[in-house]
Amino acid sequence: MAAAPVWSVDPRTGNPREQVADESTAEEIDSAVRAAHAARPALADRSVRALLLRTAAGLLDEASEYVIEAADAETALGPTRLTGELARTTAQLRAFAEVVEEGGFLDIRIDHEDGSRTPPWPDLRRYKIPLGVVAVYAASNFPLAFSVPGGDTASALAAGCPVVVKAHPDHPGTSELCASVLRRAAQRVGLPEDVVTLVHGFEAGIELIRHPLVAAAGFTGSVRGGRALFDAAAARPAPIPFHGELGSLNPVVVTEAAADERAEQLGAGLAGSMTLGEGQFCTKPGFVLAPAGDAGDRLLKSLTAAVSETEPGVMLDHRMRSAFVEGVRERAELPGVEAPITPGAGGEHTVSAGFLSVPARLLAVEGPHDLLLEECFGPVTVVARYESDAEVTAVLGRLPGNLTATLHLSSGEAGGDGRGAELLAELTPLAGRVLVGGWPTGVAVAPAQHHGGPYPATTSTSTSVGATAIERWLRPVTYQTTPEALLPPELRDDNPLGLPRRVDGRRETPGS
Repeated sequence: MAAAPVWSVDPRTGNPREQVADESTAEEIDSAVRAAHAARPALADRSVRALLLRTAAGLLDEASEYVIEAADAETALGPTRLTGELARTTAQLRAFAEVVEEGGFLDIRIDHEDGSRTPPWPDLRRYKIPLGVVAVYAASNFPLAFSVPGGDTASALAAGCPVVVKAHPDHPGTSELCASVLRRAAQRVGLPEDVVTLVHGFEAGIELIRHPLVAAAGFTGSVRGGRALFDAAAARPAPIPFHGELGSLNPVVVTEAAADERAEQLGAGLAGSMTLGEGQFCTKPGFVLAPAGDAGDRLLKSLTAAVSETEPGVMLDHRMRSAFVEGVRERAELPGVEAPITPGAGGEHTVSAGFLSVPARLLAVEGPHDLLLEECFGPVTVVARYESDAEVTAVLGRLPGNLTATLHLSSGEAGGDGRGAELLAELTPLAGRVLVGGWPTGVAVAPAQHHGGPYPATTSTSTSVGATAIERWLRPVTYQTTPEALLPPELRDDNPLGLPRRVDGRRETPGS
């Protein structure tokens, strides 16, 4: 049977644009993985890896006009948004080059032999090595930063792991273009092209996760798809780590004092965050606990005014548009739910933003309103109006894991005790990033960043953004009583590579 064609589709019209490729066969998947596996030794040199990452960033910058044009044609995200996303993508690549050169990610620890210990210590030397071939499953909503040249690929290459990317069907042309840039970067620095390969198709995703030479996987997408791959990774004869970002409600708590102090500002800020990118950010605030009463009414009035000014927009594909329209309809039909601005179909190819309002007490116990505690992908949020602190605590206790949780306090509640501290303690177990003030959309690519959270936000405790994302693709190994001549250079006493490390419990930093 001939392989099915892979089409690039215009989300603004739903019409096919061009055939980009054919879906990858099982034989092609096997060939891609084996080629990537064979390329592992070429990535052993950290200086070459850093050069690869910087070269890839430079070539993407040079091709920016074509990359942005291709991505906009397939996602309708717009040149302004995509220009920023490309800048973030290349900055990510360069940041990981710095991580590789600095070497702290190796977590080198040396404990010399010590017979005075009880029991005695032998000579022990520990560092981290790359896992092997990494399967990367590209995201729909970030065709650059979370797709072929994105953070999973960048961190895996930084760790010394070749990558096989499963392209997302929403932007196959962009994926092909970016993969060609990365492969050209590899060639330019003297590495095999197959340190990065690209495959297409639903079945390719299944074949990839099951391949015996794939050592780990990174995924950004739906709970349903991610959980299926997670289960497949665990069911292998040799299970592998699966780092999946699946879904997040990203709750927001607004105290009554905060609403009383700046209701209009909060309503406008919420509108801007929940409609950003047509509500297709993984950190969209999809659930808000706001007070009942006059202060909460003012917040909703401001939110209504701001959302009313939002023009209908195009989602990433028509399947997502249909799921959004149906998801909103189901939620709006629940008893007690109001729609001050009704979200839904804005036209044949567009959606309109809106929000739903519901008494918080209906969510404090299990029931049909639990649907409101599930993510609805698109420009909608749920505002639950609470009457008491006890209702807030009850509802927070029923929320699933999230990428983010946000707390808005008044200026008088920002001290180290009182209700602000209590709410922060209640929100911290729910998310990987907790904000006090501001809005969660926008994830800074910084060393201290954590983009992850309790399930179903992610399937592991790792981050997919920031310097420590590299840790997903490494494993520790310890050498015991090993002759100096046989040790890797990273673990030798004279530290020939000048790496930061901890020796006999003391931190050593080269040059200090």
